[in-house]
Amino acid sequence: MRLGINLGYWGAGMDSDNLAVAQEADRLGYDVCWAAEAYGSDAPTVLAWVAAQTESIDVGSAILQIPARQPAMTAMTAATLDSLSGGRFRLGLGVSGPQVSEGWYGVTFDKPLSRTREYVEIIRKAMTRERLSYEGEHWTLPLPGGPGKPLKLTVHPQREHIPLYIAAIGPKNLEQTGEIADGALLIFPSAEHLEDTAIRHLRAGREKAGKTMEGFDVCPTVPLAVGDDVNALADMFRPYTALYVGGMGSRKQNFYNQLAQRMGYEKEAAEIQDKYLSGDKDGAAAAVPHSLIDSTTLLGSVDRIAERMQAYAAAGVTTLTLAPAGFTLDERLAALRAGTDALERSGLA
Repeated sequence: MRLGINLGYWGAGMDSDNLAVAQEADRLGYDVCWAAEAYGSDAPTVLAWVAAQTESIDVGSAILQIPARQPAMTAMTAATLDSLSGGRFRLGLGVSGPQVSEGWYGVTFDKPLSRTREYVEIIRKAMTRERLSYEGEHWTLPLPGGPGKPLKLTVHPQREHIPLYIAAIGPKNLEQTGEIADGALLIFPSAEHLEDTAIRHLRAGREKAGKTMEGFDVCPTVPLAVGDDVNALADMFRPYTALYVGGMGSRKQNFYNQLAQRMGYEKEAAEIQDKYLSGDKDGAAAAVPHSLIDSTTLLGSVDRIAERMQAYAAAGVTTLTLAPAGFTLDERLAALRAGTDALERSGLA
């Protein structure tokens, strides 16, 4: 099992430290450094900056939002970043959610599966540097009856096939991800529930495409905090878990809330959402079960974290992406080093 890091969103208060974290991960031999975007910083700018100041670690978008860009623009960005980084770019995609898609980008959040499938097909066709033409439900290239003509990508990417990941939570999205992508970006992964909540759906998609799970990258992001008091460490992540389970999306359309329900927290997920949407964020955080936090994070001593890593590997994780927690740069760097120590102790390195 390989390790990655996730820098999260730029502008979240740790910007001055993030480059140092990426460089230390590069020095320690971490496999990939991911950066996110929502409606603040964009991922490609951050990734270009990190790639220019690191040597061997891959840089990946977790995620580039599909409603934010036309697919041909995403192909251009991927080809450029792969070229500039010397073949170190990984393209992670996702549909985002209805609030961001419609509220920020003005793009209707409809038919996410077929939209994602067409988006991926256009990107992959563009990356071959063939003249680009496409006829689908969501995109037609060139537009009929106008001056447009089939064009081909002028940039020569370092690789024709850039690894493509999709952020997936729901069963149907996971199955399609297994069918059309090279890897899956997962969030709130519980090793104990991963087979039922994700792996079996990914496997079904791979089988649909006539493939096995061999070579497919199962890549969840897991917060990491090192220390002796597991309960206190878990409390650090209560606001984070409450935000996603309670406040990401609408009452009817919150993918993270639905995931918590599939892990057996139906009553708790409803309570967290009720409190969060009523404005009681502290109450929502207090309502998050300790077991939900502990099962979806890496907390405690290096030995305890090593045991949890073994559980993730046994569940089918191939790249474990860590989000090292800490109030200072030194604490975050220490967490990174603890991650590599734990991997070595687990016997998975």
